[in-house]
Amino acid sequence: MIKGLYEAHLPVSNLEASIEFYEKLGLRMAWRDEETAFFWMEEGRSWIGIWEGKEVETPYHPSLRHIAFRVTYEDLKQSLQWLESIGVDAVPFRNRTSVEPFIRAYQGNASVYFNDPDGNSLELMCHVEVPEHMKHLSENIILTEWEKLLEQK
Repeated sequence: MIKGLYEAHLPVSNLEASIEFYEKLGLRMAWRDEETAFFWMEEGRSWIGIWEGKEVETPYHPSLRHIAFRVTYEDLKQSLQWLESIGVDAVPFRNRTSVEPFIRAYQGNASVYFNDPDGNSLELMCHVEVPEHMKHLSENIILTEWEKLLEQK
C-alpha cells in the first residue's frame, strides 16, 4: 500500500527569504501562494511545503521541525564543501562537537546536519552498507574514520 513519503512541511518566518534558501539548495518550486511554497524533493514524487506563520515560534524538536534529504554516499562525502559553496554552515548533531559527516553503523546510514534560516533542522542522509562484523558498533563514527575502518578488514 504505502510506496514512500509524498510531502513534509516546515514553518518559516519569512517566505521570500526561505524560498531563496531552498532554491539555493537546488530544490525547484512546484507551486506557491501568498503564505506557502512547495518544492520538489523528487519531481513528481515528493515535496516539501514551507508555511509562513507564527507556527515558526514552536520550539524545535526533531518530531516537529526536521527533514532529511536522501543523497548518495559520494554526495555525503562532499557535503561540507557543497554546503560551504552555497553559504550554509553545517551544525553538530545533538551532543557532538564535530560537524563532519558521520556513520550510524547500527542503523546503516550516514548524515550531516544544517539549519534553514528559521532553525528548522535539515539533514543530508544516505544508506550505508555495513559489514556484518561492524553492525554492533553503537557510537557515531566520523565518515573519514569509517573509511579507515573499512580498509582494515
